[in-house]
Amino acid sequence: MVQTQPPKLLEQVREAIRTRHYSLRTEDTYLSWIKRFMLFHGKRHPRDMGLQEVQQFLSHLAVAGHVAASTQSQALSAILFLYQQVLKQDIGWLHDIVRAKQPQRLPVVFTQDEVAKVLRQLSGVTWIMGTLLYGAGLRLLECLRLRVKDLDFSYHQIVVRDGQGQKDRVTMLPQYVKTPLQTH
Repeated sequence: MVQTQPPKLLEQVREAIRTRHYSLRTEDTYLSWIKRFMLFHGKRHPRDMGLQEVQQFLSHLAVAGHVAASTQSQALSAILFLYQQVLKQDIGWLHDIVRAKQPQRLPVVFTQDEVAKVLRQLSGVTWIMGTLLYGAGLRLLECLRLRVKDLDFSYHQIVVRDGQGQKDRVTMLPQYVKTPLQTH
């Protein structure tokens, strides 16, 4: 009788992420943070660690790693996913973490003139992409994944398939990019 080994921890994480239909980028990011967490603690198995080790790791990221608050939150999300969804352990509330400092600045938004200056520096496919990003409100990966069947020139719309949150949506096709897009 052949004895099969249970899947390794990272394979269990990968399977749990794919079961929940997370994006491949989320999968890569979570796996990377989990590996860093384990390496930080001398390759100990997360099952043998708990709240204290998680707090040490996240505090280290903020203090010694000088990471941004969003980066620290991303690491926290990956570790919480590991404990809650894969190991089925409750590690408790994380209240003694040194939090990375949130930036105290307003978001920068281009004016229409500034966008026009940027777009004038582009040509060909990059101009079409830049124009779709700005004019149709597409995210970069949504733009890169566009196919001919997603463009409806007669109704001036674009169908974004499997966008943020694995949802389809319809957005407008800007008039000034229609002809160059048809030519392309």
